[in-house]
Amino acid sequence: MPSESQRTDAIQRSIDAVWRIESAKLIAALTRIVRDVGLAEDLAQDALVAALERWPQTGIPDNPAAWLMAAAKNRAIDLLRRSKLLERKHQQLGYELEATRQLTPDDINAAIDSPVADDLLRLIFISCHPILSPESRVALTLRLLGGLTTDEIARAFLLSEPTVAQRIVRAKRTLSDAKIPFELPRGVEFTSRLASVLQVLYLIFNEGYSATAGDDWTRPALCEDALRLGRILSELVPDESEVHGLAALMEIQASRLHARIGPSGEPILLLDQDRARWDQILIGRGLAALEHAQQTSARLSSPIGSYTLQAAIAACHARAVTAEATDWHRIASLYAQLVRLTPSPIVELNRAVAVSMASGPAVALPLIDALTDEPALKSYHLLPSVRGDLLLKLGRHQEARTEFERAATLTRNERERTLLLNRARAAGQVS
Repeated sequence: MPSESQRTDAIQRSIDAVWRIESAKLIAALTRIVRDVGLAEDLAQDALVAALERWPQTGIPDNPAAWLMAAAKNRAIDLLRRSKLLERKHQQLGYELEATRQLTPDDINAAIDSPVADDLLRLIFISCHPILSPESRVALTLRLLGGLTTDEIARAFLLSEPTVAQRIVRAKRTLSDAKIPFELPRGVEFTSRLASVLQVLYLIFNEGYSATAGDDWTRPALCEDALRLGRILSELVPDESEVHGLAALMEIQASRLHARIGPSGEPILLLDQDRARWDQILIGRGLAALEHAQQTSARLSSPIGSYTLQAAIAACHARAVTAEATDWHRIASLYAQLVRLTPSPIVELNRAVAVSMASGPAVALPLIDALTDEPALKSYHLLPSVRGDLLLKLGRHQEARTEFERAATLTRNERERTLLLNRARAAGQVS
């Protein structure tokens, strides 16, 4: 029989799991009621505190989401009664809120589930509002939609907890002061806001897939959060091809996470990975999402977007049983399309890598050399890393060593620095 401490720990873990799953729905529904995302989060946190106090004594209720919503709504009623907000919204909200006191938990859950899709979509658009800085959008999204604590966000991005807390507080204040309505934008504004939403999810996933700094090369938890939010978004807006393109890209990329890390946490590069360790379920989901994105573009006569193109590139790797079987010519062609759609030095660098694999390092090296004066790549460690790899293949070992050493000085990730220094050492040892 488990001890009291073991039982308490188990309940605590269950509460944490429930919070991660339900907090976004809870905050979204409360924001619809009180029209203030900061206040909604406070009410949700109050409900969580009540659960932490009650559930260890009473046990976890049969419907924990409904319990949390009932607790939060009761707190909202008390708060609204004491504020002018109740006077302004009495006709609109008073009966609805008061009536919840007479409902069973199942009744409450059914009532709040009916508009949950709209509420979640509104919350996603508020969290990623362009009025906020990109850093604030990421922090607020992980806080409100990912259910992460401030400390967890800080540790994930190697920032101090006060810095993250300040970003979140400032973001909520900015939204409140600007009186951003809790509603979905329309027309052109929807498209521009959706681009901001996708960018935030993309940033979160990429930081998890290839950490910019610290001792770990990947942070799978961030990938999982971005992937979960991407899945939610793809269900909420089924006719937006780029939403499905990003979901496809994240699913396929996430399938490689376990194969990217060796037994001691060391990085394993794509061509060296054991493809038997790639997650076939995630690959299947990703390929299905890619097909959905492509079919949606065709049905709506809309151009293929950048996330869908990147997903198509990832799909080429996923479909190759071995590294040698990879269709590098198609990948190079897809990168050429991506360069035309979203020209950037980093996309050009990736295209050069594909060209080197398809046509040889001698063909690709001039493409890399043309990027060496790009201001955006001056401190980008992958430029000398890729150049070093091409020089190594061309037998120019000492030059390759110099490039790997330079790349090592530019990266802030300890695992990647070690990898690059090892490559530099190996290049120097070849006569």
